[in-house]
Amino acid sequence: MADFRHETERLVLRDWREEDWEPFWRGTNTPAVMRWLGGVADEQVRADARARLERYDRDFGHTFWVVERRSDGAVLGFCGLKRCTEEAGPLGMTELGYRLREDAWGKGYAREAAEASLALGFERFAADEIIALTVEGNQASWGLMERLGMARRPDLDFPETMWAQDYGPVIVYSLARDAWAATNA
Repeated sequence: MADFRHETERLVLRDWREEDWEPFWRGTNTPAVMRWLGGVADEQVRADARARLERYDRDFGHTFWVVERRSDGAVLGFCGLKRCTEEAGPLGMTELGYRLREDAWGKGYAREAAEASLALGFERFAADEIIALTVEGNQASWGLMERLGMARRPDLDFPETMWAQDYGPVIVYSLARDAWAATNA
């Protein structure tokens, strides 16, 4: 199978390369970016995260891809699709995820990458519904979900058990294929 690569106006979503990991972690493993993700990750947490992202791609044919800025090739973070593997959550559903470094915030990159990922999910990977996960306190994340046309699904919420911090439950947003198609025709 050919390497995954998808271009948008300003971004490239693509498979990971060995040389992506250092700039990815340098840019995203900061107190601000990791505020709602368990805090700054130590070496073991980073290794486990990498193994999960690589496993999703191997097992399901897609993952949270590298987000690269087209103008200069800078690694801005990740965005993409994976299968929800959280035991307490909506197991097996297609999940949209994104994480960008701080200097990429507020420029529309997350929305551009997320819109492309949703289109890929419905058109290329035949998802019937795509979910996104966050916690109530992460207003920037669920605000983007709402701007993407996703709707809150409290029936799918589940207890957060991955981190020591008490963020409250994981909240779920969802977008069905027909709702996406109606606004992207």
